[in-house]
Amino acid sequence: MAQRRIECVLFDFGGVIAEEGFRRALEAAARRRGLDPGRLLGQAMDAVYDSGFVLGRGSEADFWQSLGRHVDLGEDRDHFREQVLAGFRLRPAMLELADALRERGLTVAILSDQTHWLDHLEARDGFARHFDRVFNSYHLGKGKRDATLFDDTIAALGCRAGKTLFVDDGAAHVQRARGRGLQALHFRETGQCVREVRRLAGLD
Repeated sequence: MAQRRIECVLFDFGGVIAEEGFRRALEAAARRRGLDPGRLLGQAMDAVYDSGFVLGRGSEADFWQSLGRHVDLGEDRDHFREQVLAGFRLRPAMLELADALRERGLTVAILSDQTHWLDHLEARDGFARHFDRVFNSYHLGKGKRDATLFDDTIAALGCRAGKTLFVDDGAAHVQRARGRGLQALHFRETGQCVREVRRLAGLD
């Protein structure tokens, strides 16, 4: 990663700011059904896009119908949704990092491929107050599989690509951000992320 001082930070939500509830619920379902967790996760991620659910163009029912073309998960949908939401647990250290960055005058935002479930999580946890903006694919009609989303986001924030750091636990999203000129950090664990972001922001 280029060693340039940053002025703006974009954090993914699930897997970075919070534990990834969708993945955790799918892994639990896979164990119950004797399925391969990695394969099920890939099928579910494709289904959430193919159905339009994550882009606000399809419903939760459309997601289940799309997933059903690959696997009969046999889950109670209301119970599964409850498990997804319960699995998203905020990481206090990441919220503290966001607060510290804003106190130093940096622009800090969330950029998440999420459904309207993110709105429910905000109502429950009130995380948005730690950020200048929350960008959610469900309301934008565009997700991180479309690399131009990064252009749209930094333009909306008035930031420059080379001075913007994107943090995500998905390697493919990290590569797409770099392809648009952003600095990008692949999140692996909280301590590593906090140290790297603080260093790049000049907080230490």
